[in-house]
Amino acid sequence: MQLLRDIIYSMRPRQWTKNLLVFAAILFAGKANDLHAVWQVVVAFVAFCILSGAVYLLNDSLDANRDRKHPDKCQRPIAAGRIPVYEGILLAVTLALLGLAVSYFVNFSFFLTAVTYLALTTAYTLWLKHQVILDVLTVSLGYVLRAIAGAEAISVAISPWLIICTLLLTLFISLGKRRSEIVQLEEGATGYRETLQEYSTGLLDQMIAVVTASTVVTYCLYTVDERTLQVVGTGNLVYTVPLVIYGIFRYLYLMHQKQLGQHPDQLLLTDGPLLLTVALYTAAVGIILYLVP
Repeated sequence: MQLLRDIIYSMRPRQWTKNLLVFAAILFAGKANDLHAVWQVVVAFVAFCILSGAVYLLNDSLDANRDRKHPDKCQRPIAAGRIPVYEGILLAVTLALLGLAVSYFVNFSFFLTAVTYLALTTAYTLWLKHQVILDVLTVSLGYVLRAIAGAEAISVAISPWLIICTLLLTLFISLGKRRSEIVQLEEGATGYRETLQEYSTGLLDQMIAVVTASTVVTYCLYTVDERTLQVVGTGNLVYTVPLVIYGIFRYLYLMHQKQLGQHPDQLLLTDGPLLLTVALYTAAVGIILYLVP
């Protein structure tokens, strides 16, 4: 029983909230009331949870020695020695095959996107995470692939503006995470993540400023784009812009003033105002697209 708990823990269930991005396409495409489409996306979500769990197991297996130097990661089952490294790799391969099998039953386009996601995240684990700038770009592309996969699951086209927004917003979060890691780990930062020695808080602050402004502008353009108006049938999405701005500014506040941001998945689930903003935004989009004539 303890081994099963350790395996599930190593698959990072808390991180599976990232896979909720597969639901973005069905929401913005106006198909959230189509039961078949909802089922397809639910299966897609399960597939990505399995695939991401496989990648986390592989990552922990390959980084066991480095994780032992980290104040928090040293408690992970593989780093702590409760799961042998070779078993972690075997479990990762098994889960990857299972996740791809589930993906194939959604449709072939989704399957190809899932394969691309698995290849990208595996490349990140093996090499890309050690390359400055490419590390955060790769993480963000993983989010973009989740959003694209959600569209492929229900065979709809995804707006290029949403792809760009997803890329920029996740870059914002990834850069913030790097900044928080440097601040919190101080001199020991380079001991467990090699690329941290290539960053500085000043450089990251400049990157975050560029990405923050770009995210807001891109989302504003998306809400008033002619193609968006044709697809969603309304221009009222522009009224969600204040919620987006507040959410980004709240995250910046928590990152700079409260020294948070190292664990964005936990932050999004534990900070009341931020969680409320996400809920209000989701509700606002739902009302605008499905209830307002």
